[in-house]
Amino acid sequence: MTRLSVSVIIPVFNGERFLAEAIESVFAQAYHPLEIIVVDDGSTDSTSEIAHRFADKISYMWQPNRGPAAARNAGLRRAHGDLIGFLDSDDLWTPDKLASQEAAFAKSPSVEIVLGHLQRLKLTRTHSFVPHGSPELALNLGASLIRRQVFHAVGTFDESRRLAEDWDWYMRARELGVSILVQSDVVLFYRRHDENLTKQREENDRATVQILRRSLERRRKRHGRASSLPPVRGSTSEDADPQDEPERR
Repeated sequence: MTRLSVSVIIPVFNGERFLAEAIESVFAQAYHPLEIIVVDDGSTDSTSEIAHRFADKISYMWQPNRGPAAARNAGLRRAHGDLIGFLDSDDLWTPDKLASQEAAFAKSPSVEIVLGHLQRLKLTRTHSFVPHGSPELALNLGASLIRRQVFHAVGTFDESRRLAEDWDWYMRARELGVSILVQSDVVLFYRRHDENLTKQREENDRATVQILRRSLERRRKRHGRASSLPPVRGSTSEDADPQDEPERR
Protein backbone atom coordinates (compact mmCIF):
# COMPACT_ATOMS: atom_id res chain seq x y z
CA MET A 1 0.00 0.00 0.00
CA THR A 2 1.34 3.43 -0.93
CA ARG A 3 2.01 5.63 2.05
CA LEU A 4 0.51 9.11 2.27
CA SER A 5 3.12 11.79 1.62
CA VAL A 6 4.05 14.09 4.52
CA SER A 7 5.21 17.70 4.56
CA VAL A 8 6.88 18.86 7.78
CA ILE A 9 6.96 22.60 8.45
CA ILE A 10 9.52 23.92 10.94
CA PRO A 11 9.11 27.64 11.71
CA VAL A 12 12.20 29.14 13.33
CA PHE A 13 13.32 32.49 14.71
CA ASN A 14 16.84 32.73 16.16
CA GLY A 15 16.86 28.98 16.73
CA GLU A 16 20.58 28.28 16.45
CA ARG A 17 20.61 26.42 19.79
CA PHE A 18 18.12 23.73 18.84
CA LEU A 19 17.31 23.73 15.10
CA ALA A 20 19.76 21.00 14.04
CA GLU A 21 18.38 18.59 16.65
CA ALA A 22 14.80 19.29 15.56
CA ILE A 23 15.63 18.58 11.91
CA GLU A 24 17.52 15.42 12.85
CA SER A 25 14.51 14.17 14.82
CA VAL A 26 12.53 14.37 11.58
CA PHE A 27 15.25 12.49 9.66
CA ALA A 28 15.09 9.82 12.38
CA GLN A 29 11.52 9.02 11.31
CA ALA A 30 12.89 7.05 8.33
CA TYR A 31 9.60 7.91 6.65
CA HIS A 32 9.02 8.33 2.90
CA PRO A 33 7.77 10.24 0.97
CA LEU A 34 8.79 13.16 3.19
CA GLU A 35 9.24 16.88 2.56
CA ILE A 36 10.88 19.13 5.18
CA ILE A 37 10.34 22.88 4.95
CA VAL A 38 12.26 25.20 7.29
CA VAL A 39 10.80 28.71 7.38
CA ASP A 40 13.26 31.24 8.81
CA ASP A 41 11.20 34.09 10.24
CA GLY A 42 13.87 36.79 9.99
CA SER A 43 16.52 35.24 12.25
CA THR A 44 19.56 37.35 13.11
CA ASP A 45 21.71 34.54 14.54
CA SER A 46 23.30 31.60 12.73
CA THR A 47 19.99 29.86 11.98
CA SER A 48 20.50 30.22 8.22
CA GLU A 49 23.96 28.63 8.34
CA ILE A 50 22.66 25.70 10.39
CA ALA A 51 19.75 25.14 8.01
CA HIS A 52 22.08 25.17 5.02
CA ARG A 53 24.00 22.22 6.48
CA PHE A 54 20.96 20.19 5.43
CA ALA A 55 20.49 21.94 2.08
CA ASP A 56 20.38 18.70 0.08
CA LYS A 57 17.60 17.26 2.27
CA ILE A 58 15.35 20.19 3.17
CA SER A 59 13.67 23.19 1.60
CA TYR A 60 14.76 26.43 3.28
CA MET A 61 13.04 29.80 2.95
CA TRP A 62 13.60 33.15 4.65
CA GLN A 63 11.11 35.93 5.29
CA PRO A 64 11.12 39.17 7.30
CA ASN A 65 10.04 38.60 10.90
CA ARG A 66 6.25 38.34 10.98
CA GLY A 67 5.65 35.78 13.73
CA PRO A 68 4.96 32.02 13.97
CA ALA A 69 1.56 32.18 12.24
CA ALA A 70 2.99 33.84 9.14
CA ALA A 71 5.91 31.39 9.10
CA ARG A 72 3.59 28.38 9.28
CA ASN A 73 1.36 29.84 6.56
CA ALA A 74 4.38 30.39 4.31
CA GLY A 75 5.32 26.74 4.81
CA LEU A 76 1.77 25.64 3.99
CA ARG A 77 1.88 27.52 0.69
CA ARG A 78 4.99 25.60 -0.30
CA ALA A 79 3.95 22.18 1.04
CA HIS A 80 2.89 19.36 -1.29
CA GLY A 81 2.17 16.52 1.15
CA ASP A 82 -1.11 14.71 1.73
CA LEU A 83 -0.48 15.15 5.46
CA ILE A 84 0.95 18.20 7.21
CA GLY A 85 3.07 18.10 10.35
CA PHE A 86 4.51 21.00 12.35
CA LEU A 87 7.54 20.97 14.59
CA ASP A 88 8.79 23.95 16.57
CA SER A 89 12.52 24.41 16.19
CA ASP A 90 13.21 23.74 19.88
CA ASP A 91 11.15 20.54 20.15
CA LEU A 92 11.76 16.93 19.08
CA TRP A 93 9.66 14.16 17.58
CA THR A 94 9.84 10.60 18.84
CA PRO A 95 11.31 8.22 16.20
CA ASP A 96 8.02 6.50 15.27
CA LYS A 97 5.82 9.60 15.31
CA LEU A 98 5.04 9.76 11.60
CA ALA A 99 4.73 6.01 11.06
CA SER A 100 2.26 5.54 13.90
CA GLN A 101 0.14 8.55 13.00
CA GLU A 102 0.09 7.83 9.25
CA ALA A 103 -1.02 4.28 10.07
CA ALA A 104 -3.96 5.73 12.01
CA PHE A 105 -5.04 7.68 8.93
CA ALA A 106 -4.71 4.60 6.74
CA LYS A 107 -6.88 2.62 9.17
CA SER A 108 -9.51 5.38 9.57
CA PRO A 109 -10.02 7.32 6.30
CA SER A 110 -12.61 9.62 7.88
CA VAL A 111 -10.15 10.91 10.50
CA GLU A 112 -8.81 14.38 9.69
CA ILE A 113 -6.35 14.99 12.54
CA VAL A 114 -4.36 12.50 14.59
CA LEU A 115 -3.22 13.90 17.94
CA GLY A 116 -0.69 12.18 20.19
CA HIS A 117 0.60 12.97 23.67
CA LEU A 118 3.57 15.14 24.56
CA GLN A 119 6.23 14.79 27.22
CA ARG A 120 7.60 17.96 28.77
CA LEU A 121 11.35 18.21 29.18
CA LYS A 122 12.98 20.81 31.40
CA LEU A 123 16.45 22.26 31.09
CA THR A 124 18.76 21.46 34.01
CA ARG A 125 21.70 23.40 35.37
CA THR A 126 23.98 21.06 33.45
CA HIS A 127 22.25 22.18 30.21
CA SER A 128 20.62 18.83 29.55
CA PHE A 129 16.91 18.12 29.20
CA VAL A 130 15.12 15.68 31.52
CA PRO A 131 11.45 14.58 31.67
CA HIS A 132 9.20 16.82 33.73
CA GLY A 133 5.83 15.46 34.80
CA SER A 134 3.71 12.81 33.10
CA PRO A 135 2.77 12.62 29.40
CA GLU A 136 0.04 15.13 28.51
CA LEU A 137 -2.72 15.46 25.96
CA ALA A 138 -2.74 18.99 24.58
CA LEU A 139 -3.83 20.87 21.48
CA ASN A 140 -0.25 21.14 20.30
CA LEU A 141 0.58 21.25 16.61
CA GLY A 142 3.84 19.37 17.14
CA ALA A 143 1.92 16.39 18.49
CA SER A 144 -0.46 16.42 15.51
CA LEU A 145 -0.59 15.21 11.94
CA ILE A 146 -3.23 16.89 9.78
CA ARG A 147 -4.82 16.10 6.43
CA ARG A 148 -3.98 18.83 3.98
CA GLN A 149 -7.61 19.51 3.04
CA VAL A 150 -8.45 20.47 6.63
CA PHE A 151 -6.79 23.83 6.00
CA HIS A 152 -9.18 24.46 3.12
CA ALA A 153 -12.10 24.10 5.53
CA VAL A 154 -10.66 25.77 8.65
CA GLY A 155 -8.37 28.30 6.99
CA THR A 156 -4.78 29.09 7.85
CA PHE A 157 -3.26 30.63 10.99
CA ASP A 158 -4.26 34.12 12.12
CA GLU A 159 -1.22 36.26 11.33
CA SER A 160 -2.44 39.07 13.59
CA ARG A 161 -1.56 36.84 16.55
CA ARG A 162 1.95 36.48 17.90
CA LEU A 163 0.86 34.19 20.73
CA ALA A 164 -1.56 31.24 20.87
CA GLU A 165 -2.19 31.27 17.12
CA ASP A 166 -1.97 27.46 17.17
CA TRP A 167 -4.70 27.13 19.76
CA ASP A 168 -6.86 29.65 17.91
CA TRP A 169 -6.62 27.42 14.81
CA TYR A 170 -7.45 24.30 16.79
CA MET A 171 -10.50 25.97 18.33
CA ARG A 172 -11.79 26.89 14.87
CA ALA A 173 -11.21 23.32 13.72
CA ARG A 174 -13.15 21.87 16.64
CA GLU A 175 -16.01 24.32 16.13
CA LEU A 176 -16.39 22.96 12.59
CA GLY A 177 -16.48 19.38 13.85
CA VAL A 178 -13.16 18.32 12.31
CA SER A 179 -12.59 14.66 13.20
CA ILE A 180 -9.72 14.29 15.72
CA LEU A 181 -8.36 10.92 16.73
CA VAL A 182 -6.34 10.84 19.96
CA GLN A 183 -3.46 8.40 20.41
CA SER A 184 -2.02 7.41 23.76
CA ASP A 185 1.54 7.35 22.37
CA VAL A 186 4.01 10.10 23.25
CA VAL A 187 5.02 11.63 19.91
CA LEU A 188 6.55 14.96 20.96
CA PHE A 189 9.25 16.02 23.40
CA TYR A 190 8.25 19.54 24.41
CA ARG A 191 11.37 21.30 25.62
CA ARG A 192 10.99 24.12 28.15
CA HIS A 193 13.80 26.66 28.39
CA ASP A 194 14.45 30.34 28.96
CA GLU A 195 13.52 31.38 25.41
CA ASN A 196 10.08 29.73 25.13
CA LEU A 197 7.37 32.07 23.86
CA THR A 198 4.89 30.35 26.17
CA LYS A 199 6.81 31.64 29.19
CA GLN A 200 5.30 35.05 28.50
CA ARG A 201 2.64 34.08 31.01
CA GLU A 202 0.62 37.30 31.30
CA GLU A 203 0.40 37.96 27.56
CA ASN A 204 -0.34 34.29 26.95
CA ASP A 205 -3.20 34.30 29.45
CA ARG A 206 -4.72 37.39 27.81
CA ALA A 207 -4.51 35.75 24.40
CA THR A 208 -6.17 32.60 25.77
CA VAL A 209 -9.11 34.55 27.22
CA GLN A 210 -9.55 36.42 23.94
CA ILE A 211 -9.53 33.19 21.91
CA LEU A 212 -12.11 31.56 24.20
CA ARG A 213 -14.34 34.64 24.00
CA ARG A 214 -14.19 34.68 20.20
CA SER A 215 -14.90 30.96 20.04
CA LEU A 216 -18.02 31.42 22.17
CA GLU A 217 -19.13 34.32 19.96
CA ARG A 218 -18.71 32.28 16.79
CA ARG A 219 -20.67 29.37 18.27
CA ARG A 220 -23.49 31.68 19.40
CA LYS A 221 -23.66 33.19 15.93
CA ARG A 222 -23.64 29.79 14.21
CA HIS A 223 -26.00 27.91 16.56
CA GLY A 224 -27.90 30.65 18.37
CA ARG A 225 -26.22 29.56 21.60
CA ALA A 226 -22.74 28.75 22.91
CA SER A 227 -22.85 25.08 21.94
CA SER A 228 -20.35 22.61 23.32
CA LEU A 229 -17.37 21.56 21.25
CA PRO A 230 -17.58 18.03 19.81
CA PRO A 231 -15.60 15.35 21.67
CA VAL A 232 -12.36 13.97 20.33
CA ARG A 233 -12.12 10.24 19.64
CA GLY A 234 -9.75 7.91 21.44
CA SER A 235 -7.81 5.38 19.38
CA THR A 236 -8.94 2.52 21.60
CA SER A 237 -12.50 3.64 22.32
CA GLU A 238 -15.28 5.46 20.54
CA ASP A 239 -14.68 8.68 22.47
CA ALA A 240 -11.76 9.99 24.43
CA ASP A 241 -12.01 9.96 28.21
CA PRO A 242 -13.47 13.34 29.29
CA GLN A 243 -10.61 13.80 31.75
CA ASP A 244 -8.25 13.52 28.77
CA GLU A 245 -9.87 16.43 26.94
CA PRO A 246 -7.01 18.33 25.24
CA GLU A 247 -5.72 21.43 26.94
CA ARG A 248 -3.69 24.28 25.54
CA ARG A 249 0.11 24.02 25.85
